[in-house]
Amino acid sequence: MTDDDTVDLAELYRTHHLQMVRLARLLVDDMASAEDVVQDAFLGMHRNRAALRDSRAAVGYLRRAVVNQSRSMLRRRRTVRAHLKVAEPEIAPPADTDVLLSEEHQEVLRAVDQLPPRQREVLVLRYWSDMSEAEIAEALGISKGTVKSQASRAMATLGTIMQGGDNDASV
Repeated sequence: MTDDDTVDLAELYRTHHLQMVRLARLLVDDMASAEDVVQDAFLGMHRNRAALRDSRAAVGYLRRAVVNQSRSMLRRRRTVRAHLKVAEPEIAPPADTDVLLSEEHQEVLRAVDQLPPRQREVLVLRYWSDMSEAEIAEALGISKGTVKSQASRAMATLGTIMQGGDNDASV
């Protein structure tokens, strides 16, 4: 790796931190957890930056780390809840959420939260992060065909939820 190929972590943080927090927020259920996920992803990148062969791949690496960290956080929570049999207190959204989001947007976000994790990940990466099918496949470690089928199923489930149908999205 030459000096020209090194990853400028400070610049990467300045330019992509907010985008990664937004991505994580859509994958986990609260802002504090999303910020923790992103910090862990940046820390992992810092620890492994010497192994990153192409500095242009840094954003993809970071995005995949955020998705994986989000999955891990949700998995740990399920495990803790199963063993303790105690649910975490409900964390209320920020007070200005209603002002910032129209009712329609709130309804869509509530519907997206009901999707199975893989479908939610695919939709978040596709429509909020504006990624291509190939980029999503790489970020999630799945095939492009799986991306297409998960997106299709997710959209069908969202349509059902939004029309007031079955709210159990265990498809």
